[in-house]
Amino acid sequence: MTTNLKTAQEMMAAAVAARTAEDPEIVSVKRVLKLLDKTAKSNRTYGSTNPVAQKFTQQLFEELTNHLTTYSRLAFLVQRSELLCKDVVVYQAEQDGGSESLAFKLYGDGIRELVLHEGLTQEELSLFLASLWSNVDSNEDDDDIVTRLWSRNLSTITLATAEELSKSSITNNGVTHPDSSMSSSDSTLRELLDRERERKKQGKEGTVAESSGSGNTKNRFQSGLAGYEVTEEELAVLAQEIEAERKQDSLIYILDMLTAILASEKSPALLTKLFSLWGTIVESLLCEGKWTVLENVLNLLHETDALRPDLSEEHKQQLASLLNGLGRTERVKIIEGYLNQSPDVDVNGLSAILLLMKADAVPSLCSLLASLTSPSHQAIVSDVLVTLAKDQPDSLLRGLSDRRPGYVRNLLSILIKWNNPKFADSIERLTRYPDAQVRREVIRALGLFRPNGNGSKLVSLSTDEDDGVRFAALKLLMSGQYTVPFSQWSPLLLEEGFMERPISERRAVFQAVRATCGDEAVPYWQGLLTEWAWTNRKKKEEFAVLGAETLGKLATPAAIAALSLGAKKGSAAVRQACAAALLQAQRLQRSLPSTGSTP
Repeated sequence: MTTNLKTAQEMMAAAVAARTAEDPEIVSVKRVLKLLDKTAKSNRTYGSTNPVAQKFTQQLFEELTNHLTTYSRLAFLVQRSELLCKDVVVYQAEQDGGSESLAFKLYGDGIRELVLHEGLTQEELSLFLASLWSNVDSNEDDDDIVTRLWSRNLSTITLATAEELSKSSITNNGVTHPDSSMSSSDSTLRELLDRERERKKQGKEGTVAESSGSGNTKNRFQSGLAGYEVTEEELAVLAQEIEAERKQDSLIYILDMLTAILASEKSPALLTKLFSLWGTIVESLLCEGKWTVLENVLNLLHETDALRPDLSEEHKQQLASLLNGLGRTERVKIIEGYLNQSPDVDVNGLSAILLLMKADAVPSLCSLLASLTSPSHQAIVSDVLVTLAKDQPDSLLRGLSDRRPGYVRNLLSILIKWNNPKFADSIERLTRYPDAQVRREVIRALGLFRPNGNGSKLVSLSTDEDDGVRFAALKLLMSGQYTVPFSQWSPLLLEEGFMERPISERRAVFQAVRATCGDEAVPYWQGLLTEWAWTNRKKKEEFAVLGAETLGKLATPAAIAALSLGAKKGSAAVRQACAAALLQAQRLQRSLPSTGSTP
């Protein structure tokens, strides 16, 4: 028995599905109702004059006109959470649709059937849409849909109400009670009700006597009003919705309310107050560090012109002032105070907030970068300045003279990312900055902005007190891309303490001299090879050996001549070094092209 029932149910479901798939009218009704639902909601949210709402209304009119032209009418029965046409569900409320559902709204206002007839005009459609949800400026807020439709007297729209059905022998499904003379196969509820009323009118004279006596007792207790039951499941859902609303974040709740007001408010005075309130909200969200919420608020305000094209010029200016004022000094100070008090705070969304500021906020953002204590927070502001300050670098260039090395390093990293040689002069002034890390960044920047040419400024850094700075400068000079007069090197080479520097550093200096001076430095090295030393002889011989090694790598005719002289007149250790350097120079000479060019 159970199996047969299940099979029958499956067969019925399959038959209904097949009929739905094959019936183009049902497909058309579903399409129209879906667009009707969307249009009604957009009219309610944004107002009927909004471009988005007008676009949906025009699409609905075209789709509805096509349907009525083809089928002459669009009729559907209304149930609590769905609409039916030919016993097929053509509209179903979303699970959490609540009072926003078209079916729920029609059902709650007592409508059990609605029919749109051929000939419906665009003006009548607009009046119908306005009847579904009353206009915020109208006096109809307390009226139901039935009252609003009747007051507009729309000839192409008919309906049947629950009250009428409760007084008749016709059920909500369009089926009559025992009187089988009324067929509902092609009739609407409205037509059935009209026929039944006519039939009762004709038989009224014969039933007057029967209205007395016990039969009148039953009628006396009938109210003539229709309602609907709420099931236990629906009560549970309502309780959940109430509990969810109670637990909703109050801030989000308030913002939702203000957003709804922004989308629909018509009063100029209230809009003026509303925009002032939004400014207070922006500052409050900044104080609390709610970056993501603030980003959503600002994006909403940026879209206000599109949502509300009807705004006056005064309100548009008020809105622009609100958005442009995001980067005001006092607001950036609020961000600074919050971040420094909460170094481990979540910064998700902060970058987006800063990027929404205008270019005139760059000086304030530079001040923020200088004052922040957390490196991660500094990195966020630095990345923002890379974008916002690219066309207004003056604040950054002025900041290079700041005595806070961390701030200056951040500014240098931004300038390096821009990779613009015009900043080289400003950066070059920092070669004597007190902080060694800053000086290293200066060398890196100069190598990027001035990869060749005169290297005199770099020579001055080869005497820096920090060995990291010295080697960074020498590495650039050894590249062979710079030229330096030997007179610039002489003070360093003749310095009394130069001989005491580590051999690796002296070798690097000699190679830098070779790369920047070439043959101009040969007399200096030749003097080392032929000089006889009576004091500190071991150190001087070590120095001469480095000179021979450098001349061997220079491998020019002048260098080879100096090595040949050293191989004859130098000490034993120097002669041996010169012989080895000559072999290296000869190998380099043989490897050169036949043009005779020298390295």
